[in-house]
Amino acid sequence: MNNMYYTENPDSKHDIRKIKVELLGQSFHFLTDSGVFSKNMVDYGSQTLLKSLDFAKGKTLLDLGCGYGPLGIALAKVQQLDVTMVDINNRALDLARQNAEINGEAVNIFQSDIYENVFDSFDYIISNPPIRSGKKVVHTIIEESINHLKENGSLTIVIQKKQGAPSAKAKMEEVFGNVTVLKKDKGYYVLRSMKERD
Repeated sequence: MNNMYYTENPDSKHDIRKIKVELLGQSFHFLTDSGVFSKNMVDYGSQTLLKSLDFAKGKTLLDLGCGYGPLGIALAKVQQLDVTMVDINNRALDLARQNAEINGEAVNIFQSDIYENVFDSFDYIISNPPIRSGKKVVHTIIEESINHLKENGSLTIVIQKKQGAPSAKAKMEEVFGNVTVLKKDKGYYVLRSMKERD
C-alpha cells in the first residue's frame, strides 16, 4: 500500500462503490472510492477503535483523518455526539459529506491538514492515523491534540504494534503525562490520554 490517500487530491481513477457495514450494533451504508483509505470495508483498526469508545452523549468530538467518514458518522448516530470530521483528502471529504447525508447525520466536515484549519476545542479527539505518511504526522497528531482538547478531554488513537504503537504510546505519555492501553486486539493497540488540569 502506498501513501495515495494522504494527499489533498488523489489522481487515481474513480471507482465508486457502496458498502454496507455494521458498526456499534447499527447498520450503515457508505460510498467509497479509489484514492481513499480502506475503500472495500471499514478496516479492522477502525472497528477496534470504535468498540473501545464509550463517550458521554451530547459532547463534542473531532474525528481527525476521517476518510469517508465511518467513525464520526457511527459515533454521531449511536453515541449522539456533536461531531466534526476533518481530512486532508478532498475526495474522502466529498464521500464523507454524502455518507453523512445517506445515514441521516448532521456533522461538520471540512478540509484540514492535521489541525491546520481546526480552531475549536473538543471533549474528545479520535484518530486512526495515516501510518504510512510517517512518524512525524502521527507525532504531530499527538503533540498538537492537547491544544484542541477541553479540560478532562481525551485523545484516543488506534495503531498497530509493528507500525509504531510503542513510540506513539511514549509520545502520548510525554505530552499528556498519562496514557492507557484501552484494548489490544490482533496487534492493534487503542491508546488514550486525558488532558488533566495543570
